[in-house]
Amino acid sequence: MKNFDVVVIGAGPGGYVAAIKAAQLGLNTAIVEREFLGGVCLNVGCIPSKAMITAAHWLHKSQHDFATMGFNLNTPVEVDFPKLLSWKNSVSQKMSNGVSQLLKGNNVTIIRGEAQFKSATEITVNTAKTEAGAGAPSAASSETIQSKYFVIATGSRPIEIPGFKFDEKDILSSTGALDLNHAPKKIVVIGGGYIGLEISSYLRKFGSEVTVVEAQGQLLAGVVDPECAQVVTRKLVKSGVKVMYNTKAQGQKKSKDGYEVTVEANGKQEILKADKILVTVGRRPNGDQTNLKAAGVTVDERGFVKVDGQRRTNIKNIFAIGDICGQPMLAHKASYEGILVAEVIKGANRAFDVKTVPAVVFTDPEIASAGLTEAEARAKGFNDLKIAKFPFAANGRAVSMQETDGFVKMIADAKTHVLLGVHIVGPEASNLISEAVLAIEMGARLEDLALSIHPHPTLGETMMEAAEATLGHAIHIIQKPLAGNGKSLHP
Repeated sequence: MKNFDVVVIGAGPGGYVAAIKAAQLGLNTAIVEREFLGGVCLNVGCIPSKAMITAAHWLHKSQHDFATMGFNLNTPVEVDFPKLLSWKNSVSQKMSNGVSQLLKGNNVTIIRGEAQFKSATEITVNTAKTEAGAGAPSAASSETIQSKYFVIATGSRPIEIPGFKFDEKDILSSTGALDLNHAPKKIVVIGGGYIGLEISSYLRKFGSEVTVVEAQGQLLAGVVDPECAQVVTRKLVKSGVKVMYNTKAQGQKKSKDGYEVTVEANGKQEILKADKILVTVGRRPNGDQTNLKAAGVTVDERGFVKVDGQRRTNIKNIFAIGDICGQPMLAHKASYEGILVAEVIKGANRAFDVKTVPAVVFTDPEIASAGLTEAEARAKGFNDLKIAKFPFAANGRAVSMQETDGFVKMIADAKTHVLLGVHIVGPEASNLISEAVLAIEMGARLEDLALSIHPHPTLGETMMEAAEATLGHAIHIIQKPLAGNGKSLHP
């Protein structure tokens, strides 16, 4: 029987980070993974989807923007989809190999297999292979492992809906969609959330006819700032994606040339033709796995493991991080929790106490947010707000990139000018949002951003200009004249 100080179950972006940090702190650490080092995100989620989005972006540029810049292609760009798929897989493989090297380099014992709790201090693993930090792989076996502490990082899985059981060949979750070896002629996407729209966007650029079936009256409802969602929706529809609002998928059946999907909108049924069906209605936590009941760990009715501010479960020596312990289901939140938990186990007096967890939607254009929306700010009692937007169309770098859709929107307390929220829709929103996260965490005022010199010409200038606009005195957009001329603008 093997004994460890810490055993992490799940090697996703939360689990592997927790294991590395624990080992760095001098704890004898093992990590158990049944499938991929790096988890869903690195292998069949975040990373491969961004690879496909990047490829589709450049294809779109070649078809629509190159001629404007003076590049004349004699023949249309041809897509070698199998080669594209191979490249996408190589990106994930490089990252997964990197995780393996990091774990081994920090002397974390990697145990391949399925973990099941026997008690709060013991698990059984049906082992495919064991890779010790400094040893050779062992043969397949089943073994019992004891540990002083466990970290549950088992993640989540796509939600299935009745009548649409995943086969990952024709009826797809995001996993199957990211492994297609061709762009389907017609695809019906059930769910207008961020996963469905990211995949819809790039498949449309590869030539697929895409129909999005959304149960609510808008896309990305409750996920992002509504004005940001409108920009993405307009561009999506302009690209040729058909969006059906207030519509529910009822069932599907095989036809001679694909599938017939039955949907209902406003009491009327309609049949949609499709080669493939993609279901992206959300993800559910894997709280029904690893036999948590045997360890005494409390799981709520939705499958989430209940944790406190230190990510400790009701069992003192067992922690949970990432998707398994609640929203938001984001990789960077899981990684942050992984470091926190390792330090708590070592004895640090830490808790999950952040002002914001940023979120990014990799649509076209991208959406990124940090802090509160206007509705959330008012719900928290901030009734007097300063709100303004600065458009990318007024930014020289965006114009030179032919990426002028969107804006940076800032929300601040009108009394103190403290920044409450930043919402970006536009080019490189995913990279720009980190400045907003730092500003919000520091309790920065609008003046802190407006008076910080930003390099020119860059997209980052939009942050400075948005702060100026929210204060009411932007340079590169026209605003109403300020009242009280002669008074200090930056008290």
